[in-house]
Amino acid sequence: MSEKTDKRQRADLFRTRLSEAMRQRGTSQSALARAVGVDRSTVSQLLAGTGARLPNAQVVGECAATLGVSADWLLGLTDRPETAADILATSLSLTEAPRALVDEQIFAWHREAAGYKIRHVPAGLPDMLKTRAMLEWEYAPHLGRSTDQAIGASHDRLAWMRGTQSDYEIALPMFEIDSFARGEGYYEGLPVTVRRAQIDRFLEVTEQLYPRLRLYLFDARRVYSAPVTVFGPLLAVIYIGRNYLAFRDTERVQAITAHFDHLVREAAVTARELPGYLRRHRDALARR
Repeated sequence: MSEKTDKRQRADLFRTRLSEAMRQRGTSQSALARAVGVDRSTVSQLLAGTGARLPNAQVVGECAATLGVSADWLLGLTDRPETAADILATSLSLTEAPRALVDEQIFAWHREAAGYKIRHVPAGLPDMLKTRAMLEWEYAPHLGRSTDQAIGASHDRLAWMRGTQSDYEIALPMFEIDSFARGEGYYEGLPVTVRRAQIDRFLEVTEQLYPRLRLYLFDARRVYSAPVTVFGPLLAVIYIGRNYLAFRDTERVQAITAHFDHLVREAAVTARELPGYLRRHRDALARR
């Protein structure tokens, strides 16, 4: 008996949703019949029937394609009317990631997520913690306008981010700090004075803003992460170089959030331990 009741409910839901989709699309019975390739009377029966019988898969699929909804939604198998392609288009996007100090897209995502926790694995040292000298050394070759204008705009916008009610957690590979302090690899040629001032800046900001800003260092020999930012429950973004790969579907946002939380749990240097770690690097630089 329960199986018959379920079939009748599903058939009733199909009729209701088919009618709703036609109304939303502004499609008449005649127009739908022509598009699907059936008689108008067949569409009338689909809409006005009272039995538990559903149309065949071909008719359901053609109706769904014509009305721009998913067949699963018409059949009551999902509550989302979008097609799989539409769901993918809204849940996943590829956005250009310019090599520039002020990234309008990133700033827009921060504003959208104001009040939520921001989880961030940067591609290098986090921009919001850099000194002016560090920003000039790193970004001057990529700025299309004057350095002063770009850095001023960056400071204004980063100050806005810090002024929101969002908490920030940043996870960084330990070797990034080590290489920076020693002036190795990417940071080769960076003057010692700039490195000293930058470490002082790290200490100042992380101590001043703790616990709203927490920075963790993980051992890349044990765990790995691509550059990624999670904007609360709204959005997770992976940086792939020239583009951002942005996810908005709940399942993937939660998966990337869990990945970040794993980095925090496995941190070799916790947010509380960070000041001592930085001071040891600063003392080593002071002896140079």
